[in-house]
Amino acid sequence: MLTNILNKVGNTPLVYLKNDEIPNVKIFAKLEYYNPTGSVKDRAACYIINRALNEGIFNQDTVVIESSSGNFGVALSAYTKMHNLKFICVIDNNTLPVNEMLIKLQGAEIIKITEPDEYGGYLLNRIRKIKELLVEMPNLYWVNQYANTLNAEAYYGSLGREICQEAPGQRVEYVFMGVSSGGTITGVSKRVKKEHPNAKIIAVDIYGSVIFGDTPRKRYIPGIGSSIQPEILEQAIIDEVVLVSEYETILCCKELLEKHNLYAGGSSGSVYAAIKKYFKNREMDAPVNVMCVFADRGERYIETIYNQKWSEMIMNSSLQENLL
Repeated sequence: MLTNILNKVGNTPLVYLKNDEIPNVKIFAKLEYYNPTGSVKDRAACYIINRALNEGIFNQDTVVIESSSGNFGVALSAYTKMHNLKFICVIDNNTLPVNEMLIKLQGAEIIKITEPDEYGGYLLNRIRKIKELLVEMPNLYWVNQYANTLNAEAYYGSLGREICQEAPGQRVEYVFMGVSSGGTITGVSKRVKKEHPNAKIIAVDIYGSVIFGDTPRKRYIPGIGSSIQPEILEQAIIDEVVLVSEYETILCCKELLEKHNLYAGGSSGSVYAAIKKYFKNREMDAPVNVMCVFADRGERYIETIYNQKWSEMIMNSSLQENLL
């Protein structure tokens, strides 16, 4: 019996997704929204807070601070509260209302950035705000998921290990993962490549994200893509990159729900779309195991991806920008 649900991190379900459109491609999805606060970010939040406290990186007088578009903020607010730590979360106007609510309910202080940066997003200004506060408040600890090696370590020892162990026949031939702050794919790719050197690591990004060199433009779906190239990605081992549009993301989120009963978040739709795109014109002579990560749950997108008017607006915009 658990004394606190927050201790139930990892060992998330692995589900087979049958898709007759791409024969011999066996898709297996890790459902990370079964983590306690609903996303893959629980793994990093739990690991980083525990390591920092156990190793004296910070103490009970430290104020933890982080920039987050939502999921990491939710996870950190829960795990800092669990350890009676103060937490400041720097969010922005694109943060989903449900995520903002959850962060507040866990007792975190919220700083909301409302002024767009030079790329039309908010990330650069979120980071600038944190750097200002670090000068003013010497007792701050910036988690910094974009560069902190502990972030990658969290996934190397948990999600990466689980993918290697749970793949049918322990054969990992492809791994598809969405990229945003970069820690998840960095840790997982290093673990998978260690145990399965011939496996292909496929990074999934969204058009308008600058991570892999696309032209920056306004993006509407949080949790995937970025307006910076995260430093931590320098350690990742990535074989190929697949870009998808928000149009494809929305279609695939709805397909996952209608055909597979999976109520998954935005980046999950992006990953599923990338798998379909990647294998569409590739004939596989023999069955291959394709592992993928569905990072969060669909409930948080009920007013966006799963809202008909909103999704039609974004899909029309995506088509007009010739993103397909």
